Amino acid sequence: MDRDEIIRILNEDFVREIEATMVYVRNSFVMKQCDPSRVTEAIAVDEMRHMWWLADLIVKRGGKPVMEHKELEFGGDDPRGMLELQIALEAEGIARYQQQIETIDDREVVGVLKHILDEEKRHRKEFRERLSSV
Repeated sequence: MDRDEIIRILNEDFVREIEATMVYVRNSFVMKQCDPSRVTEAIAVDEMRHMWWLADLIVKRGGKPVMEHKELEFGGDDPRGMLELQIALEAEGIARYQQQIETIDDREVVGVLKHILDEEKRHRKEFRERLSSV
């Protein structure tokens, strides 16, 4: 895989982390129940850190992080819908990162993606636990 393709993939990941961050920040303010709200807020901070790591990889390879994103869906205004959407976002990220780890041949990129993947799995678990209590 050439450098430009790796940069393109990392930029897609970067944008998805932006989207997740914005969804989680908004939802953490709207959720009425404290525990799911605080967990969502903490995970938003993790997603911002993922953005930092991905941007660093992009720039090191000669690219620039892109900021364009799609119109966001938030899962409605009730905690159940929000948590279901957040679980789906984490599941999509897990699948995407697993596939990229198998196909990208850059050791540094793969190492970072593995770390992000582990955190996304933990996020999904945290959201699932909160969903069972709402």
